[in-house]
Order: sequence, then structure tokens, then C-alpha cells
Amino acid sequence: MTILQKLEPQPLFNYFEEICGVPRPSKKEEKIRQFLLDFAIKNKLEAKTDEIGNVLIYKPATIGFETAPTVILQTHMDMVCEKNSDKVFDFENDPIEPIIVDGWVKANGTTLGADCGIGIAAQMAVLTSDEIEHGPIECLITVDEETGLTGAFELKPGFMTGKILLNLDSEDEGEIFIGCAGGIDTLANISYLKEKVPDNSIALKLSVTGLLGGHSGDDIHKNRGNANKIATRFLWNICQNHEIKIAEFNGGNLRNAIAREAYIIFTCEPENKNDILEEFNSFINAIKNEYLVNEPELNIKLEDVETPDFVIDDSSKKGLLNSLYACPHGVLEMSTKMEGMVETSTNLASVKFVEENKILITTSQRSEIESRKYMAAEMVESVFRMAGTAVSHSGGYPGWAPNPDSEILKTTVESYQRIFGTKPIVRSIHAGLECGLFLEKYPELDMVSFGPTIRGAHSPDERLDIETTKKFWLHLVDVLKNIR
Repeated sequence: MTILQKLEPQPLFNYFEEICGVPRPSKKEEKIRQFLLDFAIKNKLEAKTDEIGNVLIYKPATIGFETAPTVILQTHMDMVCEKNSDKVFDFENDPIEPIIVDGWVKANGTTLGADCGIGIAAQMAVLTSDEIEHGPIECLITVDEETGLTGAFELKPGFMTGKILLNLDSEDEGEIFIGCAGGIDTLANISYLKEKVPDNSIALKLSVTGLLGGHSGDDIHKNRGNANKIATRFLWNICQNHEIKIAEFNGGNLRNAIAREAYIIFTCEPENKNDILEEFNSFINAIKNEYLVNEPELNIKLEDVETPDFVIDDSSKKGLLNSLYACPHGVLEMSTKMEGMVETSTNLASVKFVEENKILITTSQRSEIESRKYMAAEMVESVFRMAGTAVSHSGGYPGWAPNPDSEILKTTVESYQRIFGTKPIVRSIHAGLECGLFLEKYPELDMVSFGPTIRGAHSPDERLDIETTKKFWLHLVDVLKNIR
């Protein structure tokens, strides 16, 4: 591909385009890992992997910087794999198709993978440059950040030696992050009985599409629609007046993405169809008015479909709809420590018929305060327990407590101000970063996180701002030069 070859800075965008050509779904990083190891061999760089599959590539200091401290540049190799429903795409084999639109790099119908592909590209550009001045460099690229933080969890002491870490996984240029929220997943399993479809029933399919979705950390405060909540709201309301049976509920995909789409098949008695359609039209008008500004492309349809093979029993249906309607979604508390930052949130991520007689509901909770992270998870758990549902927790990871006296923070802020003539914003981020886990294994680390502007992460609307990518690169190069 040569779509990005004329963009500056090169070779940063050239490497990013190469990365776009390498499939890298979470937990299936074999191809991108080999790509990185081959890159190291080609450029005569020392590289190694650990048991879980993390990669570390080492570059010696440039002349005159031999006594400078070792700096770790850190990214993750996996990407969120989301696509528009009408896009035919195989994330395990097909290359991402980058396009340029109005000053942004996007992908054709899929996530772009700038999270964290642009960070990897920056590492590669630093590793191959003969012009950048820097001390010893260790580039750490971890596995499975997006779905489990597996690489960070399994990182062993001694794998890397540096005591300064620059995380290149942030998405707001002009902001330097010194802390992040911790997180945990709450999973509910609803068991159901299959029942015969009632005689003379008709089947309808409810579709909720066109939502922006987005990152369940970065975008949770933006009042975007959640397809699971919207669909449940309609179904719960018509259940108050009509006898319906649910045959399928397929909403959302990833634990760390706000649900963009939901599809539900249900049956009803033929004589109730017109009343349901009338209620549906009223529902559409109300919902579209509520999301007029935040979700202009929201699309809700109700259409006839073939009769399903089965429906779930009434008890399970009531438990499903009541618990989904009651389940909180969105911001629970705003931070009292940092103005404008979310403290605690929860995301109703996905609802899936996952196997015979099982429905899996996946939610995720985040907080900058460890005790409130667990409080949010317990709150969600209590909702599903009232419906008699089995609940479990997984994916827990610690937050990263801010250190305003950090030396690398001072260097990074001074660098930004010197280059661009303005002070960057210093804050924590509600999204999860791997830094908290690194501190558990390497408590002496001094860390900051920064990156170019990325919008729509974890959705097919993901886009990378070209102009801020130039600023990110200039900033990174200057910071490396000034770590002495």
C-alpha cells in the first residue's frame, strides 16, 4: 500500500501503513509479532520475546549519550476489531485499508488500529533513525492489551532494564497523562429453556444501528447511545401491554466498546402487530429527539422475519429484560481530584446467545479509586442477582496513581512548552493503561503517557489526526534528546 507515503513525518506514516497490512486481533498476534521480530533482524537490532509473547527490541545510545538513562518506549501490538455490519472483512487475514479524509487517516469500514499502531510506528521510526539523539532505548510491545491486558499481567521482573517509561498509547495531543483508571469486568450468565414457538405467531426483528459507539473509557461521558439499552427499553415497554417471546438478542461486541448495534428477534400474536408498530413509531420519535445532537445517524427498524426455531421461556425473558433495563450504564461519579474527569463508570458492553441455553451479558467498570471500582462492580452484580442470574468478575487491573513530582513529567512538559510555545495539559485518563500493572512489577518506574489525537477509537469511525501526529513525533524526538 502507498496511501500514506506522502504524509509527514516519514518514515512514521510509512511504518504505520506497513502495520496496517499485518493482521493483529487481540489474542491472535502471531503475525504482528513475527513482523516485529523480522524488522529487528533486518535492522540488526537485538530483540527477544517472553513466554506470553511480549516483544522487546533494544537500540544502543547514540554517540555522546552513552551515559544517559535507558528509556522504555511502550505500546501494545493488538487492535480492536470492529467493522460496519455491511462491511465484508476478515480481521485475521485481511489488511486494514487506510484512507485520507479531511486531514484524518481513517479505515474503509473498519477500525483503523491507530490505537496503538501509530505508537508502534513511532517505535520503529526511532529504532531505525540515524538522526535522533538518545540514550539506550528499549521498545516494549505487549500482547492482548485490548481484551485482557494479558501482556502486562504476565510481564516478569527483569525482562526490561529501563527506569523511565514513555507510554505511547494516549489519544489526545497536547495532553500528558500521569495516571489512569483501574477496571474490572462483571459477567452475568442467564440460563434459559427452549420453548416451541406459539402457534400462529409472527416474528419481528428489531435493529438498532448507526450509533457512534466508541471507547468505554474515553467516550463514556459523551452521552452516546448504547444499542443494548435502547433495544431493551423498547422491548420492556411493549412487554407491559403485549405477550411477546424472545428468540435472539445480539447486541454489542467488545467489553471496552460502547455498544453500537443490537439485533433482537421476537414473536407476537398477529392481532397485536399493528399496536406494536404504533408503539414503535412513538418510541422512534422519542428516542431520536433524545439523541438528536449526540447520535444524528441513529437508525431503528422493525421488520418481519421468518419464524425462529425456538423462543426462550417467560421466566428467563423477564429476568433478561428487567436486569438489562435496570443495569446502569455511563458515568457514575465525576472526579473530585481533577476537574472534568470521570471518576467511576460502567459500560453495558454486550448481550450474546453464546451457547446452548446460555445468554452472556458482559459489562465493564472503571474508576480512579480502587474501592469505588469494586463498588460499581458490586452494584451491577446486585442487579443481576435480583434476577437470579449467575454473576462472576474477571479482568481486574489496578489504576495508575498520579505522581505530580515525576522527573520525566517535568522533562516532557518543558519539552512541549519549548517546541510549541504553550503548556500541555497534565491529567489522568479514565481509560485503562498498562502502566498500573507495570508499576506492580517495576515499582521504580517513572512514567508518562502521550500521543497524537485519535477519535472514535474502538469503532469503525476511528481516525488519526495528521497534523497532531507531526506534533507527537516532534515532541517524542525532543523528549528523548533531553533525557540525560
